Amino acid sequence: MGDGPGVSRLTVSLKAEEQPMDLSMHAVAVPPLRRTLSNLAGVLRKGQSHAEARGIEPQVLLQSRLFPDMFPLVRQVQIASDIARRGVARLAGGEAPAMEDNETSFGELIDRLERTITYLDSVSAELLEGSQNRQVTVPIGRGETITMEGLPFLTTFVLPNVYFHCTTAYDLLRHNGVVLGKRDFLGEP
Repeated sequence: MGDGPGVSRLTVSLKAEEQPMDLSMHAVAVPPLRRTLSNLAGVLRKGQSHAEARGIEPQVLLQSRLFPDMFPLVRQVQIASDIARRGVARLAGGEAPAMEDNETSFGELIDRLERTITYLDSVSAELLEGSQNRQVTVPIGRGETITMEGLPFLTTFVLPNVYFHCTTAYDLLRHNGVVLGKRDFLGEP
């Protein structure tokens, strides 16, 4: 992995006859997280418009759940923001800016996502150099932690968790009648 000490490059080759491709940890982390959260903000805007057009109290959608033991929409968005922000900060060897979990409107959730994206954009590729091998310790609840190297942390913990919570937020709005499609989730190519 990489071209030498301090160089954060992953060499990827899907087929033996293809030329390997260098990919930085920044390229694997920041653009996909940025795009996913930006698309989630668009999904929330559609949820807000749906509520306004149909005279639905926004809290009905913001507090909706697919099952009683699940987190509501508002918490799904907060968790997606937290995991993206804190994950990149941990890879950079720092702390993410704190955000209170006090959003009560679509506008506030969209603002939270925009602040998260602004933070992601502030993390330079240089800050993530070498992070594929950095040991990252993460609290997982009940006083427990897990420790793993940066690349598996990003690819098996951060990205899947963000996708899970964004998908769940999408599904909650779709379940409640908001007209959404795959392009809303994935964005335009």
